[in-house]
Amino acid sequence: MNPGSVKISPEWREALRKEFESEYFDTLTITLRQMINMGIPVYPAGPLIFNAYNQLAPKDIKVVILGQDPYHNPGEAMGLSFSVPKGVKIPPSLKNIYKELVLDQNCYFPESGDLSSWSKQGVFLLNAFLTVEHNKAGSHRNIGWQQFTDATINYLSSHFDGIVFMLWGNFAKSKKGLIDSERHLVLEAAHPSPLAGNAFSGCQHFSKANTYLVSKGKSPVDWQIR
Repeated sequence: MNPGSVKISPEWREALRKEFESEYFDTLTITLRQMINMGIPVYPAGPLIFNAYNQLAPKDIKVVILGQDPYHNPGEAMGLSFSVPKGVKIPPSLKNIYKELVLDQNCYFPESGDLSSWSKQGVFLLNAFLTVEHNKAGSHRNIGWQQFTDATINYLSSHFDGIVFMLWGNFAKSKKGLIDSERHLVLEAAHPSPLAGNAFSGCQHFSKANTYLVSKGKSPVDWQIR
């Protein structure tokens, strides 16, 4: 990894200064550099590792959707949880998210899997692990990212009010302890993966989020992907 190609916004660099200056983050960076130098494919590409952070300043975040790790096939990961670039086949979990949108928001089923329009409206699409090796799901769960993203969730919970946290699946639900539920809305559901059957269907998280945001004087999210 070329450190010059991996940038994060000044707002986040200041908010997470302790993490960037920590020993574990130095080790994480060295580990990634070594993998790249050895020719091991790592996703997403360097400039997209902090894509979710660079899309939104902390103060502009209204909703957090927590994923686990990036897609591990070429051309899929773009640094936004559950999202793939335009033109890439929509993954199974995202298909189920879209099915819930149709039910809950009366949306039409999108043709694109690019969720960037959500980011532009204040939806922070955060993966717990920001990188992954080719075809090895969860391969970077122990290199330090979890400590970094836990600190991210902690920062948002303690410095702001009225954020909606959507926790889908047992892994995401395990982060509930990092969130002050008196200051924020925590929504829990099964993971949208087909492996969970239809358990995600009917959670109504998108309408619940908008109802809460409006109650806090914030604008609702237009969930339709166009």
